[in-house]
Amino acid sequence: MAVSYDFGSVEFDEAVRAACHQAFLETLAAGLPVFYVDTEGLTVMEYPDGRRFEIRWIPGAPSGENYEVIRELTAHAA
Repeated sequence: MAVSYDFGSVEFDEAVRAACHQAFLETLAAGLPVFYVDTEGLTVMEYPDGRRFEIRWIPGAPSGENYEVIRELTAHAA
């Protein structure tokens, strides 16, 4: 049974964060890359093996061809 939360409450925010994190982990476990904006504001593509790349979206390009890799992110760059 689903739990009821007040929209905008601390409990709601935590439930959303936990669900998003679980989806992130499940996507990587399925062998697919995950795209997100990191804490530095970089648009990142992360692979299941842990490699991370800064990317740039290409508006209007077909799915799968709609981004360009700018550089691989290392521990220093991330």
